Amino acid sequence: MTFFELNKIAGAVLATLAFIVGLGIVSQILFTPEAPAKPGFEIALQEAGATTAAKVAEPTIQELFATASVEKGATVAKKCAACHNFAEGAGAKVGPDLYGIVGRDVASVEGFAYSAAMKAKGGKWTPETINAFVTNPKSAVPGTAMGFAGLPKAEDRANVIAYLNSLSHNPQPLPTAAAAK
Repeated sequence: MTFFELNKIAGAVLATLAFIVGLGIVSQILFTPEAPAKPGFEIALQEAGATTAAKVAEPTIQELFATASVEKGATVAKKCAACHNFAEGAGAKVGPDLYGIVGRDVASVEGFAYSAAMKAKGGKWTPETINAFVTNPKSAVPGTAMGFAGLPKAEDRANVIAYLNSLSHNPQPLPTAAAAK
């Protein structure tokens, strides 16, 4: 290979690089977007006094108990099966056994190490307290070791509570809307 051929190769490489740089500059000039007058996105906030026109009232948990389905509750409760047992005498997993939980004292399963926050809660597991807890466990019992985010749909919670109530030798009557008034 001669010096002249090396110069031709180097010239071709430099000409290609110059063409690419020039093409980039020209395309940047042609396709430059206009800068917005006000940078960012405006977030529309509702004023404190303003109300929405057609706000539908969500049914209470007691109203949902009237139509709650044990079968649908068993399906939703599969989310809980990773940490809890539902069979009588099956013992605890990561969380305590849930057989017979409705009407049982809070933090009362023998041999299960409850968090200090759960022990301090006290009381009984009524349908209402279970509803509050499974809505958002971290909010209902701050400091609980339960890592579940909760069930946002009230219908799902009513179905799960009906299912949990059925897991007992003598299920408790679920509260009704008429009894709540």
